[in-house]
Amino acid sequence: MVANLSIGVIVLLICTLSLLFSASIRRDPEPTRSSKINVVEELWESAESGGWRPSSAPCSDWPPPTEETNGYLRVRCNGGLNQQRSAICNAVLAARIMNATLVLPELDANSFWHDDSGFLGIYDVEHFIDSLKYDVKIVGKIPDVHKNGKTKKIKAFQIRPPRDAPIDWYLTTALTAMKEHSAIYLTPFSHRLAEEIDNPEYQRLRCRVNYHALRFKLHIMKLSDSIVDKLRSQGHFMSIHLRFEMDMLAFAGCFDIFNPEEQKILKKYRKENFAEKRLIYNERRAIGKCPLTPEEVGLILRAMRFDNSTRIYLAAGELFGGDRFMKPFRTLFPRLDNHSSVDPSSEELSPTYDGPSNFANNLFGHRLYYGFRTTIRPNRKGLAPVFVAREKGKTGGFEEAVRRVMMKTNFGGPHRRVSLLNRFIRTHGLSVSVNRLESVGDSDSASQTDSTVVGLGR
Repeated sequence: MVANLSIGVIVLLICTLSLLFSASIRRDPEPTRSSKINVVEELWESAESGGWRPSSAPCSDWPPPTEETNGYLRVRCNGGLNQQRSAICNAVLAARIMNATLVLPELDANSFWHDDSGFLGIYDVEHFIDSLKYDVKIVGKIPDVHKNGKTKKIKAFQIRPPRDAPIDWYLTTALTAMKEHSAIYLTPFSHRLAEEIDNPEYQRLRCRVNYHALRFKLHIMKLSDSIVDKLRSQGHFMSIHLRFEMDMLAFAGCFDIFNPEEQKILKKYRKENFAEKRLIYNERRAIGKCPLTPEEVGLILRAMRFDNSTRIYLAAGELFGGDRFMKPFRTLFPRLDNHSSVDPSSEELSPTYDGPSNFANNLFGHRLYYGFRTTIRPNRKGLAPVFVAREKGKTGGFEEAVRRVMMKTNFGGPHRRVSLLNRFIRTHGLSVSVNRLESVGDSDSASQTDSTVVGLGR
């Protein structure tokens, strides 16, 4: 089982565990943290909470699941690892909405994520079930029905749920089918429950699943602990998830910087995996849809005054285009580590592809939830004209222009969310916690700041 362990699991844990040891510093959370930062040393610290803390505990009158439920709910979570994690959170909520017994979600080993470990191989099932026992009933499989000395298997009725289905769909279409057939099988189950739900308790439940119930198995935790300990033994370090990989580039449709043979590979991959769309490189780049190259990421960090002594853990699969894209970054930051250089058991890790934005958003959410840890997410749209000007020879004031853009972004401190609900609850009790579970399909709805994520740890 360990042999199939994906880099995505380890990277999420490395970035999450490393944040737990960052010290807090005094800083007014409003305006956003970034507007106050002038020196790079501050980025190695965590923002002050300002009295905000995560809150996923249910209210006092939250009823436990009933002894008898309306039936069984099976789901097949498709997409990459973090997209499937979001789907698991939605599956628990869907079961709660319908008063159903949830069958352990099925994880899909698809073209993006070549790992057939499944839920049992990745997550601590006992902890998952126990953590949610006051929310939903969970079983490993649909039990057989024994009646009149005979054994009958319950076959789940298969339904394809609509994308971002509202609660009403689950209370009508899905629930009616469940009562008729005793069990339903929702497939595919990625983005199949509305993200914004005007019910604080439902959003809290999502948080309980994502931040508390979903815990990786012990051997995975031990491996990630080992890597983090080795990195931390030499002082603080930065972890970068570049996302300059074939699936991300094909999804973005940003082909012009590659040679003809590479463009052919990307176009073929896009045709096989994503919807057909008119894509013009200059237009895509101008609106922030093109992933940053490794060199661009390096230039951003240098503009933010990180020097060549900075230790960097490079969390990435195989970079598309080979070493010619990585060489400029290595020149800027020679002190690079990856899973191979840090841990002798690195052969046990295999690359994983995750849908655009899901990994970054999941990691960013964890770093917010567990203490406002520094996370740098470059604003690609804002930076595009700065890099274009540099490529045209206008290098004067380049670093200052980069800093102006970056200082408008949020580095992980408390900030207002433009949505129905707030993410955190004040210490004296005002609002609610909510895990937004951001993710995208091929709808071009991805954030301009989500494909490259940088986490700082001590």
